[in-house]
Amino acid sequence: MSEPRPNSHDEQIQQKSTETKTSSTESEEQKYGQTGPRHLLPVHGVNATTNGGLSRNPSTSSNASRDSRIVFEFPQRSRSSRPLEPPVTKATLSELDVNKIIHNPKLRHDINFDPDLHFRPNVDGEKGRRKQEKANQFWNTLTEQLQLFIVDRDEFMNRYGQGEDWCLPQLLKSVKEIIQTLVPQRDRMYLDEGLNVELIMQQFSRGIADLEKLASWLSGVLKSHCAPMRDEWVDEMYNQLTNGNKTNDMEELVQGMRSLLSVLEAMKLDVANHQIRCLRPILIEDTVHFEQRFFLKKIQDRKMNPGSAQAWYLTMSQCYSHDPASVQAFGEMGVFFEALCRMILPSTGPFSHSDTYVPDTFVFDEERMAKLRSDMLDAINLEICMRLYEELERKYRYCDSMSSMSAIPTPFLSTPFSDASGFLSSRTEDDDSAHSRPSSLIFSSAGSAHSSPRASLILPTANRLEDQQTKSKNLYNSLVALLQTSPSSSRSGTRWKAMKDSLALQIFRFTNAPAQDLLQFEDELDSHLSEPLSPLFRQVEEYYHHHLLVELRQRVKDFKGLTGAALFSVATGGRLHGPNRAWDGPHENMSRERTSLENAIREAREEGGVEDMATRLAHMGLLHWRVWSHLVYAADLESITTVPDMPMAI
Repeated sequence: MSEPRPNSHDEQIQQKSTETKTSSTESEEQKYGQTGPRHLLPVHGVNATTNGGLSRNPSTSSNASRDSRIVFEFPQRSRSSRPLEPPVTKATLSELDVNKIIHNPKLRHDINFDPDLHFRPNVDGEKGRRKQEKANQFWNTLTEQLQLFIVDRDEFMNRYGQGEDWCLPQLLKSVKEIIQTLVPQRDRMYLDEGLNVELIMQQFSRGIADLEKLASWLSGVLKSHCAPMRDEWVDEMYNQLTNGNKTNDMEELVQGMRSLLSVLEAMKLDVANHQIRCLRPILIEDTVHFEQRFFLKKIQDRKMNPGSAQAWYLTMSQCYSHDPASVQAFGEMGVFFEALCRMILPSTGPFSHSDTYVPDTFVFDEERMAKLRSDMLDAINLEICMRLYEELERKYRYCDSMSSMSAIPTPFLSTPFSDASGFLSSRTEDDDSAHSRPSSLIFSSAGSAHSSPRASLILPTANRLEDQQTKSKNLYNSLVALLQTSPSSSRSGTRWKAMKDSLALQIFRFTNAPAQDLLQFEDELDSHLSEPLSPLFRQVEEYYHHHLLVELRQRVKDFKGLTGAALFSVATGGRLHGPNRAWDGPHENMSRERTSLENAIREAREEGGVEDMATRLAHMGLLHWRVWSHLVYAADLESITTVPDMPMAI
């Protein structure tokens, strides 16, 4: 079934009225076509490999086919068995209808959060695999039936006669029904003339069907109603059908039929993706009213019990909203947002050691909550890696300093540090510049053509600090890149555990630690990564929770007065990069100074995606509060009997 892309959406939308090749549609279709229809439709694409029955007839002429009749052993099939259904039909594409989308609460909720939401065939996971197997079975069966018609027509007629209990008439019926949904009403009358399935099948049974004429007619109809970017695909379909018919090559003929069905599916998706862009502003503005009516009916029909959500909110009100800063920023939403900010912490998640209750009112936001929790876990674990790196770097940097000091010749070491300025006087003409704090002296192990033992004593410079920052930045980015190479997992914590040895080795490469300490460091890293009971994990989690709450207060304060469409535009259009972004250096407007190595290193991951998470959380929380505050959290359920009906103009 065709499904929306990004966040496991289950519904699709169809354009309310079909359009010809307008400039706006063309630009949108060109964007859609950048990925290529064959990649979007791997099950039915024209580049799909022809396995199984499609490879059983290598002939290129009718004589060759007849000479090969002893090769084929066609399976016997009962005349009463039900014919296979084509992989794509009007029924399977019915979820693209406008009526389906405007009555689908899950998709209407999701459209508020994903500016790039669009639809594609669902070929992922176990469901996609089953669909692929079913599609291959249909095409293989159709190939075998056509081969039987070519090599043994009597046997074919004995099995199928002139009836419609086989694949080809079922396919042609589906093609006609789908085209009827793509062309304007005024053009549908011509379909019976050009695609009269009953007449075509009578001609086929007599061996006089003109498939080339049919292919030419189909090509003209599709080109007149599809986006220009689809024309090349339509031409390929036409060539496959005509060449397969001329040479009696059933493989190529069936491949053309696969292409035909794929083009029709792609056209439906093109229309749907255009339609959802047109409907988005209306659907977003009507979200709160629509969801309130939807859930109120569920409550009244006793299909949903809001009592547990009310009890949760009452419990949270006893724990939160005592912070003056939260009261000022959140207002009446203080309890809700402080609880929400705590709910996305990994230590309170469903896979943690705690058992935090999530109300049923978050039924449409479960995936977003899980993603926020996963992003928070990534930020925390990255910070743990960097803090352990800091500790390791500090430890062996001190050892290296001691080693460098022991390498200085004795006469120079005998000179008191209080007289160290004497060594520096030879490097400057200004006597006043020779004075500095003794504790700031750093020994350099690198020499030059003009260096001397005295010149090896240098003051720490900005370059030294910049080198430390660059080193930290490179490590942080390398850890992010390494993490992105790991296989996807349903649980972010599992991914970190699987990568802990590689992460430890990568951190080691940026330090001077001896190799024999690697195993110990791996164990230490493993004891903290994705471990909510670890003191370090808890410390870092609280650190991020504090910064998230600060950012969330500001976002809610800025967003709470916006309309639904304005909130969508601000929260999604101006969103920063996520926590997996590469480090891009410290903020230019940062006022506080960085005077230590630890602070310099921390610049490399200062925000850790907190700003982005705060924006997403504020967006989700505000929409949630607008739907549920007067319905459940701050309402008397017995007093709520109806939500005023506000019809939406589509």
